[in-house]
Amino acid sequence: MQKLENNVVQLISMELEHVEGIYEAAQDKRIWEHMSVDLTEKSRVIHYVKDAIQKREQGADFAFVIIHKKTGKIIGATWFLDISIPNKRLEIGSTWMNPLYWRTNINSNCKYLLLTYCFEELSVNRVQIKTGHENFRSQKAIERTGAVKEGVLRNHMIRKEGTIRHTVLYSVIKEDWGKVKRHFEENLLF
Repeated sequence: MQKLENNVVQLISMELEHVEGIYEAAQDKRIWEHMSVDLTEKSRVIHYVKDAIQKREQGADFAFVIIHKKTGKIIGATWFLDISIPNKRLEIGSTWMNPLYWRTNINSNCKYLLLTYCFEELSVNRVQIKTGHENFRSQKAIERTGAVKEGVLRNHMIRKEGTIRHTVLYSVIKEDWGKVKRHFEENLLF
C-alpha cells in the first residue's frame, strides 16, 4: 500500500524502524486511559510493532504510524482492523495520538485519508469505528466526522484493569460517503 498523505499528515505502514518514534510519542499516560495497550515501555512498543507486522502479513489488520508533516515526527498510530475482503468491510480503530495533537485537525485529516482510501480505492461497503462508553472525547471526535451511531454493545470487552467496557459502535457506509466526504472538506480539514 502506498502511503496516505495530505499537507497535514502522512500515514505509513508501521515497521520496526518506527519503534523509537512510537516510544517517544507514547510517553504521556493520558493516552492509555481508554486503550487496551500501554506503550510507555520500550519492550511493549517492540511487541506492538511486531504484532502489527504479523497481523498485516496475515491480512487481518493494517497498522499505520501517523507522521505530522510539519515536524516529520511520529505522533501516534491508527489501524485498519477486522478486515473482511469477502464482505467488503473493515474497522478503523486503535487510534492514538500524543496529547499535544488532541483537539487539532490531525485526527480529522487521518480519518479523511483513511475513509477516502476505503471507499474510493478499496470500494468497501462499510467502515465501522468503535470506542468505549466512557471515552466521551473519542465519541465526540467520531460524531464530528459524520459517522452514524449504530448503538452500544453491552458488556463487550474486559479492559486491561479488569473492568467491563460497553462499546459504542459507529459506521460510515458507501451510501453515506459522498455526504460524509463533503462534510470533511467543508468543515474539518486543514
